[in-house]
Formats: sequence, structure tokens, C-alpha cells
Amino acid sequence: MDMWFDKNKLLGATDALAGRDRPVVDIARLHRVLGTPLNAVPEGDEVAYFALGCFWGAEKLFWQLPGVYVTAVGYAGGSVPNPTYEQVCTGGTSHAETVRVVYDPAKTSYDDLLAVFFENHDPTQGMRQGNDRGTQYRSAIYTTDDAQQFAAIAARDTMQTSLTAAGYGPITTEITPAGEFFFAEGYHQQYLDANPNGYCPVHATGVKCG
Repeated sequence: MDMWFDKNKLLGATDALAGRDRPVVDIARLHRVLGTPLNAVPEGDEVAYFALGCFWGAEKLFWQLPGVYVTAVGYAGGSVPNPTYEQVCTGGTSHAETVRVVYDPAKTSYDDLLAVFFENHDPTQGMRQGNDRGTQYRSAIYTTDDAQQFAAIAARDTMQTSLTAAGYGPITTEITPAGEFFFAEGYHQQYLDANPNGYCPVHATGVKCG
């Protein structure tokens, strides 16, 4: 199937693979580390979505933060309902590997999450992170309201100043209102807790956001 798609090109709905009518995972399952339901959002908590390459290592970055109620990995930014990992890997769905973060804004702010996002990958690499290549590994922030959109753009601009001073090129991070998020298969959830020796490199630049 790989030969059918250019993995570095985002597809429209008419060119994408067919989706499914059911989720690929039981979203009522509990987080392996935090013990909280993957699909729950307590009153007063907020939701954020970040794509920064391989979602195994990215998820671990966020579940360790104070005030984070639950994290989950899945697929966002594409046009195929309930895609499988195998479909995403073909480049035929245009989804990015994405982390869903439910957090208490009184304990960890959205700006704090943005700093973790920008400081733990290289947002200038386009459709890849390191040797992981294709649209699924692109840098993206999917925002849930205007406040998140403004904050994400402001953080990007701040980070661009710092990256330019360090010799990096333009940021390629996609910042767009969130569409539907599809939870990934169960074996991807909290992967690095289930597989402590699992390999998922973080491609941080060493440049601070701010």
C-alpha cells in the first residue's frame, strides 16, 4: 500500500483511504499510569492536542506534568474516520500522531504545555522528526478555542525568534482548530510504560521557548 501515497503530502478526503464506523480501541479503558479513564474530562479541566513526532515518547512527556488528569494517543488532522495505525502509516489518511492532554489549568497552564511541546522536538523539520518521515510525524497544535489558538501562535513566534538566533530555519508547525480526534489502538496507549525499553527518540533542539 505504501506505493499508493506520497507520505510527505497531505491528502483531501476524496483521495484518502476509507475509514471505519467504529473506534479501534475501547476508550473507556483506564490510563496505565494515572488510573483515569482515557475519555473523561472532569469539570474545570481543559483539553489540548499536540503532535510532535512519534506519539509514544510524546505522551510520556505530558503524563508526568502536575495537574494532568489523563493523556491518550491517537490520530488528528486527517480526513478518515477511525483510522487504523496501519492506514495512518501509509500516508493515506493525512493524520498526525497526536497526544490528547486533559489537564487542570490551575496546576499546569496551556502556556506550560506549549513550552513542553516546542522544547521537546524540532518544529522546523516539516513532514518528519529525525528518521521518522511522513505526514504522521509532522509538528502540529490542534486548538480547542480562540484562546488556545492565540496562545499557540504567540508561543510559535517566541520560539521562532529563539530558533532563528540558534541557526534554525522557519517553524513548520501546523496550528489549526481541532477536528475530531481518534484514539489509537490499545497497544499504543502509554506504550513506554508497558514497554520501558521501547525506543522513541525525542528530537529536542535544546532551544528554550522564551
